[in-house]
Amino acid sequence: MKAIDPKRLSAKENYKFLTGSIIPRPVAFVTSTTREGILNAAPFSYFNIVSSSPPLISVSVQRVNGQLKDTARNVMDAGEFVVHISDENYIESINQTAASLPPDESEVELAGLTPIKSTKVAVPGLKEASIRLECLLEQAIPLGGNSENPVCDLLIGEVVCYHIKEDLYNEGRIDAAGLKPVSRLAGSSYSKLGEIFTLERPK
Repeated sequence: MKAIDPKRLSAKENYKFLTGSIIPRPVAFVTSTTREGILNAAPFSYFNIVSSSPPLISVSVQRVNGQLKDTARNVMDAGEFVVHISDENYIESINQTAASLPPDESEVELAGLTPIKSTKVAVPGLKEASIRLECLLEQAIPLGGNSENPVCDLLIGEVVCYHIKEDLYNEGRIDAAGLKPVSRLAGSSYSKLGEIFTLERPK
């Protein structure tokens, strides 16, 4: 096998290696609100479960030239956000929200998405999503670089309310095929669920 020292690679080369090998990655579609009440939305593929009891999830938001992205700043200011599971039914709209807009412009409006009132947080969710998770900010952890110039912000959120389309939820189980989740690969490539197989865990 070929051994590669990450320190000998450029930031872009490390990005390509990581995003090309850690696949597929679920895509968190996050809504947050500015101090002025503008609803922002953006997709993030550095996303996963942290704990199920309590239910905690993580979203890593990369900084741009050391500056906080709108989502990270909004979440830190408000202390809450909503994560939507990306699926085939509205992935084109999600992709539109990846455009770089000023903080005072709403990606939700740009993409023609439909805000819907949340149950336990003030940040609205989006009607188009089959699953959404209302979250309170547990921790925002600046990481990488050094303490004065971090490269990303790891947002840990406690899920305080789940929303799921009724036909996808049966006896505590979620219909993955019906959900039609979309995951991120490298570059502009995404993947669908594909073939499902089962392996029994050893005892």
